[in-house]
Amino acid sequence: MGLAPYVYPGAIHTRFHHALGAMYIAMQAIDTLRSKGHEITAEEEEALCIAIVLHDIGHGPFSHALENSIVKNVPHEHISMLIMNVLNREFNGRLSMAIAIFRNEYPKKFLHQLISSQLDMDRLDYLTRDSFFTGVSEGVISIDRILKMLNVANDELVVDEKGIYSVEKFIVARRLMYWQVYLHKTVLAAENQLINILKRARELAQSGEDLFATHCFKNFLTHNYSEKDFVENPDLVSQFCRLDDYDIFASIKEWSDHSDPVLSHLAKGMVNRNLYKIKLRAQPFEESELKGFRDHLSSKYKISGELQKYFIFTGKIENSAYTTRQENINILYKNGEVKDIASASDNLSISALSEAVVKHYLSVDSYCFR
Repeated sequence: MGLAPYVYPGAIHTRFHHALGAMYIAMQAIDTLRSKGHEITAEEEEALCIAIVLHDIGHGPFSHALENSIVKNVPHEHISMLIMNVLNREFNGRLSMAIAIFRNEYPKKFLHQLISSQLDMDRLDYLTRDSFFTGVSEGVISIDRILKMLNVANDELVVDEKGIYSVEKFIVARRLMYWQVYLHKTVLAAENQLINILKRARELAQSGEDLFATHCFKNFLTHNYSEKDFVENPDLVSQFCRLDDYDIFASIKEWSDHSDPVLSHLAKGMVNRNLYKIKLRAQPFEESELKGFRDHLSSKYKISGELQKYFIFTGKIENSAYTTRQENINILYKNGEVKDIASASDNLSISALSEAVVKHYLSVDSYCFR
């Protein structure tokens, strides 16, 4: 959930909860597909369960919020793959089929789609779970109905025609959950503040400043590791796995008293919930709209040049509930015809939801209002 607990205090469930839930849902999906005559062996079932329980194991602290802050340009999927390879060696090749399914290299392609697609078990679990723990009822979906309607046609995961309305509800729920939870403006503010704290800490650490941090965390602050480094040095994977939210937040609490005014100000704000103020709108912000804030920072606080990027900046967020550019959610009709949900649905909003919505934001630190 990243920084969502700043808005929804109940949203403190872990990725471990989610991984177990996704695996359980996958087992139910397997039961449904077997009942409709599709062969899935015991070995394939075990491999699928292994793949889905490990599908996000490469995520670092605070989930997506720090995707490129601790390790730059190394997606969590790649780290997940490295971890699975390490486990495969430890278990003498027992994960080989799971890895093939995970990488979409296994002959039965629909097994991979249960792990990664626009209607995968990952999404079915996190929407239901996150809706429950946040209390945002718009995320409630007909998960049992969707599972019962799963089928396979031409080696592709499809949904029986009778399940079309449940799929429509799933797509709408995903759009609403992104605006109300994952991309909530206060969550966005907290995530940007956390990212900038680590950005400033990295600048200081790599310029020779001795910052408080746990051993593993300090290693990633002081070095810019690449994917090649992770492949060539397996100990890096082990060190990354030892990092969690506590490493980050314990350091932030210490940094709130640091001599660097930028780091200490942002860290104190994170600890005391004094976050950036965010303004959202459809149109990009012009530089002229930022000038007043910049002048205020320069004249009153003597903050100018590169340091202003920590106190005022712009960006954009995108919400894509369903995209026709990826593997589609296909509906299977009784006559054997298969159609994409966007064209099969008589709900006009589904076609509209296939278009990405982009919002631009202006983020301003509290200094700008004093």
